[in-house]
Amino acid sequence: MMDGMAQAKDERDGVPLTNLDQELFPGAGATKRDLVDYLDAMAGRLIPVLRDRPLSVIRVLRGQDQFMQKNLPKYTPDWVARTAVWAEASHRDVTYALGNDRRTLLWFGNQRAVEYHPALALAATPHRQTHLIMDLDPPEGGGFRSAVAAARLVRQALAEAGMSGAVKTSGSKGVHVFVPLDGDPEPADVAAAQRAVAARAERIDPELATTAFIREDRHGRVFLDATRAGGATVAAAYSPRIRPGVPVSFPVAWDDLDDVSPGDFTIHSAPGIVGDGDPWAAAMPAPQRLDAGLIEEGRGIPVARVQAMHEGKRRARARRESSGD
Repeated sequence: MMDGMAQAKDERDGVPLTNLDQELFPGAGATKRDLVDYLDAMAGRLIPVLRDRPLSVIRVLRGQDQFMQKNLPKYTPDWVARTAVWAEASHRDVTYALGNDRRTLLWFGNQRAVEYHPALALAATPHRQTHLIMDLDPPEGGGFRSAVAAARLVRQALAEAGMSGAVKTSGSKGVHVFVPLDGDPEPADVAAAQRAVAARAERIDPELATTAFIREDRHGRVFLDATRAGGATVAAAYSPRIRPGVPVSFPVAWDDLDDVSPGDFTIHSAPGIVGDGDPWAAAMPAPQRLDAGLIEEGRGIPVARVQAMHEGKRRARARRESSGD
């Protein structure tokens, strides 16, 4: 009788839940049950930012390193919504989940999927990025305060272009700025505008922030990462992160950034903080058209990854030539 009761208790919405009292990962300070409870409580906020977007998740299985899962495993229930995306690198279709309902989130929680990284475009319109995104990444040893200061530079650069965005903690040390886009901008134009925003923010305070993609060139400054474009992903608002205490990526009002720290928002605390609200939806401004000046300026800025690749090769060649003398 007790076994049957326990089994019934460990099932929600028809999803069997197992090993709920195991630690989520070493140092998590949370169990798998805590993760499932969080996803259940926050489904109404998470689903809107995941809906109809190809979803990558980061899972952490007992005794294994964390890994990103894109392609759905064969044992995935039929009721999990999905979409096929052609992967140029591997020349095959990858079947992604769509985080469209509570049952899917519960199933992922039972799979120890801690982090939720949706695509930047909807599955139906894969070439239309819905937001301009800036990722502010503090240097090694640098703290959240420096990322906040860099986010304010981004806000100023956007404002000078007649644009505005919402801000959230990354769930780690960084900050994400999202600007919803109107119309049907070309992917190359979104990427160019992001590069220009980063360049303009850097010019405001080059001692604080940098667009240098190569880590050794940053010299203790915050990296203005403008590479969240095309096939990239970014941790969703409200997504837990695989960090001690299991913090979550959490929306913060611009005026409140100086009064918070990333550890304030965890799978334990976040549901109580949001209450009945959805601060990410509330903070998001209306969709905006890309500023033409940003696009024009950004077209003249090299793509960071490509530039870094060439520069890395140049430096390696220089080192070889130097050591050969």
